[in-house]
Amino acid sequence: MSQNPSQNPSQQPGQYPILNPSLECASRDEIASQQFALLREQVAWAYERVPYYTELLDGIGLKPAELRTPADFQRIPFTEKSLLRDTYPYGLFAVPLDEIIRLHASSGTTGKPIVVGYTRQDIEEWRYCIMALAQMAGVVPGDRAQMAFGYGMFTGGFGLHYGMEGLGVMMIPAAAGNTERHIMMIEDYGTTVLIATPSYALHICEVGEKLGFDWAASSLRVGLFGGEPCPPKLKAEIESRMHITCTDNYGLTEVMGPGVSGECLVSRQQQHIMEDRFYWEVIDPNTGEVLPEGQPGELVLTPLKKQGIPLLRYRTHDLTRVITEPCGCGRTTARMDKVRTRSDDMLIIRGTNVYPSQIEDVLAGIPGASAHYRIIVDNETGLDRLTLNLEVQPEIFSDSFTAMDGFRQQVTDKLKSVLQVGVVVKLVEPGNIDRVMGKTKHVEDLRS
Repeated sequence: MSQNPSQNPSQQPGQYPILNPSLECASRDEIASQQFALLREQVAWAYERVPYYTELLDGIGLKPAELRTPADFQRIPFTEKSLLRDTYPYGLFAVPLDEIIRLHASSGTTGKPIVVGYTRQDIEEWRYCIMALAQMAGVVPGDRAQMAFGYGMFTGGFGLHYGMEGLGVMMIPAAAGNTERHIMMIEDYGTTVLIATPSYALHICEVGEKLGFDWAASSLRVGLFGGEPCPPKLKAEIESRMHITCTDNYGLTEVMGPGVSGECLVSRQQQHIMEDRFYWEVIDPNTGEVLPEGQPGELVLTPLKKQGIPLLRYRTHDLTRVITEPCGCGRTTARMDKVRTRSDDMLIIRGTNVYPSQIEDVLAGIPGASAHYRIIVDNETGLDRLTLNLEVQPEIFSDSFTAMDGFRQQVTDKLKSVLQVGVVVKLVEPGNIDRVMGKTKHVEDLRS
C-alpha cells in the first residue's frame, strides 16, 4: 500500500472513477495488515526522532518493536492540540529544518498558532490524498477548478491546489473575495469545479442570481467543499440553485490538512477515509475508551507516513462514527459519517447539553427555513438565554404579522421539543445574515 499511482489515474470499470483500485478496493484483511505495518513504522519514526514521544513511550514501557496488536497501540496516551501549542513552533518536528520545504499554521486566534511542517515526501503524500478525494467527487483530468479558498498559511488553498494539478486539472487560483469576479471567471473560463466553503458557494450563487447569471446553463458541475460542515439542507439548496453536485471533504491542519477523507458519488452522507495514510480510532470522548465499529464517538487519527511532524493518537474532538462495509462506488475503505459536531462545541444551557447540529436538523425539516442562521447565547437576565436569528425563504417573509408569528411559533415549538430548552426565535429577512468568505461562525456565546 505504500506505492503511489502514476499521474494518469486508473479507471475502475463502471460509472465511478477510482484513482487507485489496488489500494481503494483491497480486502479488509489486506487493508488492516498493511495499515498496521505502516503504523509500527510510524511509531518507530516518532520514537527515534521526537524527544517527547521517546519519553512518553519509555514512560509506559513500550518499545516500537513490541507493538504487535491494536491493543498494544492503545496503551499510548492521546496527543492533544495543547501539546502543539506548548511546543511552538518546532518542538515536535522530527527532521532538521533544512529538510522542511513548507510550513502551514492555524489562525492562532485563541493564542499561539498550530505550526506544522512538511518534507518533500509529506507534500507528495498530501498531493496523492487530494487526487484521490477529487476522484471520489467525480473530478477528472481536464476539469477546470476555480479556487475560492484563501492561500497563505491556511492548508486548504495550497493543499487542494497542488493535489488537483497532480490529477491533471487546470487550476484557476482566484482565491477568496471579489465575488463578482468569481462569477465572471466561471463564465469566461468555463470553470467546471468550484472549491470553496459551502457558505461562500451559496453566496456566489446569490450574487450571480442578482446579476442575472443563469446557473442552469453554466459550465460548473462539481462543488468541492471543505473548511466547515455542510448540513444537508444547505447542500440541497446549493445543488438545486447552482445545478451542480456538491461533495464534502474532511481534514485538519494538525495531521495534514484537507485529504483525510472525502465523499464519493454514492455514499452521500459519509466520507471514505484514506486508510493507507491514516489510522483511525473512535473513542468515548469522556472516558477515552476505544469503541466498537459503528458506535458514535470522537475521531482519533494517526498519520501513517508523516515525516515532518508525526502525531500519535491525535484527538480531533470531531464526533462521528465509522463503518467498514463495502460501498456501492466499489471502494472498500472505511467510511466516516460527516462531521457536524465537535465534543468541545457543546453548549450547556441551564444544565442541558445543546449541539448546533441539533438545531440544523430541526430547521432542515421546516419548509421555509433557510440554511442561514446565528445562535446567540447570553445571561443578561441572570439565566442562560438561547436566541436563534433565522433567515427565512422569500416566500415565507410577508407583511402579515399573523402568518409570520405563526411560522415563528412553529419553529419555536419544534426546537423546544427536541432541545428541551426554550429558544427565542427571531425571523430575519432574506439576505440580512452576513455571508462570509471563510468559515461561517454560527454561534456567539456572550456569557462571561
